[in-house]
Amino acid sequence: VSVSKARAIIVLASDENADQSDARALRVVLSLTGVKEGLRGHIVVEMSDLDNEPLVKLVGGELIETVVAHDVIGRLMIQCALQPGLAQIWEDILGFENAEFYIKRWPELDGMRFGDVLISFPDAVPCGVKLASRFGSILMNPDDDYVLREGDEILVIAEDDDTYAPAPLPEVHKGFLPNVPTPPKYPEKILFCGWRRDIHDMIMVLEAFLAPGSELWMFNEVPEKARETKLTDGGMDILGLTNIKLVHKEGNAVIRRHLESLPLETFDSILILADESVEDSIVQSDSRSLATLLLIRDVQSKRLPSKESKSPLHHNGFSHSSWIRKMQHASDKSIIISEILDSRTRNLVSVSKISDYVLSNELVSMALAMVAEDKQINRVLEELFAEEGNEMCIRSAEFYLYEQEELSFLDIMVRARERDEIVIGYRLANTDEAIINPEHKSEIKKWSLDDVFVVIAKGD
Repeated sequence: VSVSKARAIIVLASDENADQSDARALRVVLSLTGVKEGLRGHIVVEMSDLDNEPLVKLVGGELIETVVAHDVIGRLMIQCALQPGLAQIWEDILGFENAEFYIKRWPELDGMRFGDVLISFPDAVPCGVKLASRFGSILMNPDDDYVLREGDEILVIAEDDDTYAPAPLPEVHKGFLPNVPTPPKYPEKILFCGWRRDIHDMIMVLEAFLAPGSELWMFNEVPEKARETKLTDGGMDILGLTNIKLVHKEGNAVIRRHLESLPLETFDSILILADESVEDSIVQSDSRSLATLLLIRDVQSKRLPSKESKSPLHHNGFSHSSWIRKMQHASDKSIIISEILDSRTRNLVSVSKISDYVLSNELVSMALAMVAEDKQINRVLEELFAEEGNEMCIRSAEFYLYEQEELSFLDIMVRARERDEIVIGYRLANTDEAIINPEHKSEIKKWSLDDVFVVIAKGD
């Protein structure tokens, strides 16, 4: 294999424990940087532990792009727990089927305001600018008044890199943005089942996202005294938490009696984490997560008032109003996000619809492939995954339009700029899937206040 001629080199994590896997990745990077002929492409390294990332970057320099698998999944779990529906959006954007990020130079747009650039692409949604004046740094969601300079490139969401091009400015009817203030954040009650290796990082992300007065219940087998030591060793200042209060409960998440001691019906979100004690065995970890998920849903369904179905569905001879129906009813009350390591197990859980979303290593594979395709996209993903800067959000239609108002998607995009947001897609009421970068953006449609929009918004 001629590594010197490759456009991109991907170094995958191994099945060993995190530190061993990262040490192996470091050796591979050292070998690659020592190739006599030099490297034409960049190196994308899948890291297992966030703490080891600086060392690999130090050795590889500008050639290196890192994706920390554990950290990406942890952040996505939190985003999806706080905003149900985001998971499908991320799958669409990270997968190579519907809509992805692309960066390209369009000299004919030099001198144009970003507000006009935004509506210049019939088949793409511009999201930012790669600035020639700042050594190629990417400015996401710039002000409308930013004027494109020579050398600037446009970051867009499009179906493929050859499916979009700028066109003459369309006619847009902006109308009036409804005067609906963004509602305040309310305290939330969240449960972590299991002890994850980077749990201190997840707590700090939650601290940034949640409102004061929120509670984080931590249910796992690690003794309470040992938890504080582990969190402090990870660099966390427990006394410095201002938005969340930690509630410690000790127990085994696959023993029903232990789970029944928790007020499972009162949590806004429950995150089932791949436990540190079994993370080296994918099968064992997934079996444990699956058992915990089924037990929690069963306990919830017995505690919640039953929702009688008028006509039970019969499927293959089984009454579908049985245990699975009760569990799906329980899923209407609280969001459960499960961390499943094997995509085959994920498909099992997804079919039954008893977990709101299942996050697996498949998303990390997608992110690695996207960064291998274009290393600059890593900056975009890092910002959207982080708790600061721009973030992906799902917003109610009431922020942008009035009931039964007739507007084109472009009209809504222009209105949203008053809120410093870029609308990238929508999900109509009574449909399951969101549409990112829709076709026929100039087509007038009748919208409902039950519709929702997917936006890139500046963080609080």
